[in-house]
Amino acid sequence: MSEYGEFEMGHESGELEQLHQASGSEQDFQSQFGVYEADHNAAESTDFETGRHVEMTGADGSRFESTDFTNYSHDSEESDHTFAAQGSESVHSAEFSELDALRAQFESNFAQGTQISTGGEPGFSIAGN
Repeated sequence: MSEYGEFEMGHESGELEQLHQASGSEQDFQSQFGVYEADHNAAESTDFETGRHVEMTGADGSRFESTDFTNYSHDSEESDHTFAAQGSESVHSAEFSELDALRAQFESNFAQGTQISTGGEPGFSIAGN
């Protein structure tokens, strides 16, 4: 210790670093599917018959025979089938990432003194920044 006591001067510095990170993602899926189906059936049938049969035997032993006959037949069939399908799919994917950084520097100068001794006289202090 000197006659002036202790006296110190200096320089201090400090740093503050802050890091913030956020990330996320999302996925979407959509599916749409539709089916249409139609059936149609039709049937038709027509029958027409007529007939005539004549048979005759005479007194003299003669014989007469006559046949008239008509036959008509009509058949019809119809069939329809319709099938339709429609579909769609979609996929969406997104990601994000975010990074925030903060850096700050602090500097300060200081001076510090304790007590000065003046040879027996009451001392006094010096303090300062």
